[in-house]
Amino acid sequence: MYNIKKNIDRLKRGEPTFFLEPNEVKEVKRYFKKDEFNIFKPFIEAEKVILYRDKLPKVVLFKIITKDSLRHQDILGSIFSLNIDKELFGDIIIDDNNYYFYLLESMKDYFLTNFNKIKNTYIELEEIDINSLKDYKRKFKELELIIKSERIDTIVSNITNTSRSKVKDKFKNKEVILNYEVLTNPSYLLKEEDIFSIRKYGKFKYIGKVKQTKKNNYIVKIHKYL
Repeated sequence: MYNIKKNIDRLKRGEPTFFLEPNEVKEVKRYFKKDEFNIFKPFIEAEKVILYRDKLPKVVLFKIITKDSLRHQDILGSIFSLNIDKELFGDIIIDDNNYYFYLLESMKDYFLTNFNKIKNTYIELEEIDINSLKDYKRKFKELELIIKSERIDTIVSNITNTSRSKVKDKFKNKEVILNYEVLTNPSYLLKEEDIFSIRKYGKFKYIGKVKQTKKNNYIVKIHKYL
C-alpha cells in the first residue's frame, strides 16, 4: 500500500509516477478523475506505464548488445541483482533475438556503469530512440494443454512437468505470481486473461477452454510470452 500512496502523492504534486503494473494503475486511478492525468505508454501493448499530468516522464530505451541468446527471466533476474526496484524500469522486450528494456532516465548512468553482465554473458547497452518500438506488439508461443481442472496448481504442474505435490513448494516459496501479485492459494481457478508467472519458467496468459474431451478433460489455450 505504501507504493500506491507514494505514487498518488507524486501525481498530486504534479510529478509523474514511477512505472506501474496494471493492478497498481487501477489503484492509483481511483483517486483521480479521468481528466486529471495522462498515461505514458512506451509501446502499444506495454504493461508497465507511467501516469503524469503535464510534462512527459523522462524515460530511456536501451538495447542490449550481445552475441548470446537471452531469456526474459535472465534479463529480469540480472536487473534485480543490482538491487533495483521494479518501479524504476519498464517492460523487457525480446524481438527476433534483439533485447530491449525501458528505464527511468534518472537511472541511466547507473545502468551504463553497472549493468554489464547477464548470467555468464557480458553485454553492452546502447541507448536508442524512445519511439523505436512504439508500434511493437507482443509475441507469444501458443500452448494447448489437456487438463482435468482450471486450478492453477494443475496448470503449473503441466507446464513445469512437476508433480502436484512438488508444485505446492513453488507456492510456498512465492515462485508463482498471478496478475502481478504473489499467489499462495494453489486451488485458485484461472480466469480468461489472467496473467501468471512461474519462476524460471516464464510468463503466461491464460486464454481459456478450447473444448472438452471424451474423457471429460479440458483442452485449454495458454500464451507464453516471448
